[in-house]
Amino acid sequence: MNFQRKGARSNTHVGKDFEEKIQSYFQNQGVELTPNVSVSIGINKKRKQHKFDLGNISKGIIVECKSHTWTESGNVPSAKMTTWDQAMYYFHACPPGYMKIFIALKDYSSKRKETLCDYYLRTKDHLIPEDVEIWEFDQSKLVADKKNQIANKAFHLTAKTSAALTR
Repeated sequence: MNFQRKGARSNTHVGKDFEEKIQSYFQNQGVELTPNVSVSIGINKKRKQHKFDLGNISKGIIVECKSHTWTESGNVPSAKMTTWDQAMYYFHACPPGYMKIFIALKDYSSKRKETLCDYYLRTKDHLIPEDVEIWEFDQSKLVADKKNQIANKAFHLTAKTSAALTR
């Protein structure tokens, strides 16, 4: 069985293309991000370097990007969702002080009447660290919307506040 996205060279290319779109989106908002930003993460004082999809160490920003979609039959891509859980764990294992952004492709299911991101927020809210911003990126409109409220308002990123980050 082939789990390749239709029309794509590979799922790896789909992911890298999405990361480039997200990088461009933030650049247009005045926030410079670079790919493969390495951060020392760990639990109980043990540390290891982990590369986040995008980030800006000097601004304290790390970003994970996911371009997953519902299955062709409209079912949950269960195996893909575990990588979202894993991203939450990596964010949890980060040292304090980072702005943590998880951004997913907006993919609406008419069968389920919700986006994949909304599904994740509804079913996996208990796994999302309180300092992680969940965003959804609409590729057709090239806009992103923040989907959750985080506990630490100082880390909220919007087009209005992004200018302050670049100073």
